[in-house]
Amino acid sequence: MFQMRLLFSTLLLAIAAFAQTTSHQVPVEDAVRIREFYRLASQIQDQIWPNWSRVPAGLLLVTADTEFLAYFPAPPKDFTEAGDGFYARPRQFPTNLQATFPAFGPPSVIVIGEPKNTSSQSSTPWLITLMHEHFHQLQNAQAGYFQAVEDLGLSGGDSTGMWMLNYAFPYEKPEVAQSFAKLRDLLLSAVNEPDKSKFASLARQYVRERKRFFAQLTPDDKKYFNFQVWQEGIARYTQIEAAEAAAKYKPTAEYTALLDFEPFAAYAAKARTETLNELKQADLRKEKHTVFYSFGAAEGLLLDRLTPKWKDEYFQHLLSMDSFFEN
Repeated sequence: MFQMRLLFSTLLLAIAAFAQTTSHQVPVEDAVRIREFYRLASQIQDQIWPNWSRVPAGLLLVTADTEFLAYFPAPPKDFTEAGDGFYARPRQFPTNLQATFPAFGPPSVIVIGEPKNTSSQSSTPWLITLMHEHFHQLQNAQAGYFQAVEDLGLSGGDSTGMWMLNYAFPYEKPEVAQSFAKLRDLLLSAVNEPDKSKFASLARQYVRERKRFFAQLTPDDKKYFNFQVWQEGIARYTQIEAAEAAAKYKPTAEYTALLDFEPFAAYAAKARTETLNELKQADLRKEKHTVFYSFGAAEGLLLDRLTPKWKDEYFQHLLSMDSFFEN
């Protein structure tokens, strides 16, 4: 009996030791996804935005009980090595988070939960969402970006950045909601118009209506709208561009072996349509700040036809898209 108890105790200690050594290792499927993201990004990012590859692409994966940091130049002291270039610490952020910010001081890091806990749900949409967040790293890396955000004067003393979501934009004001709906419909009509002559006419109408829409906003409300479109809208546009660029990408065997694998070409075929359908159904009064994602993405798609080289000047006009619609 004593020997059995001793054997049982030894077994428990072995299990506990094994658990302790493995609890801070990145789950196998997550490690595969993260490796695939960096491989994908290296092949497509500079096709979409020049010199994007020069931007640090640190990533913090948030799992149920642990956070794993990768590709970050100087891991904070509360992280310990977890193998394969990862560092780990007990979880602090929500498991459904999808955000990019200087969590440990510059440079900004992508903080994201596992696919099953985020809106992505599966691997391929999750990788393309990472491209969206990686673009925020490119935005954040621009000289003067953080000062420009502060100079907007919209934070109301909030140093957490939550004002970006909670700013009191007049979403429910009837005349603003109605004017936005008209602007949205014109934008969709222009983006979806295949005929060049009709497109030019619709684009001119859109530019005029855009000026009318902004004319009814207060200076702060206009700054906030422009900021969100410049930042989140163009990030969503970049997400579409990344999905379509990835259509020709050949993934690794370990990635295609994932149970939730979806071919990149299949996802690319619906990425643009899904965003435009989202905008078509967008109600400013209900969706509030989330409408900026699809709206800004559609403006990017419009500019691709209206001013094909607009991206060359995008970072010269921080936090506003106005300059592209002045003429």
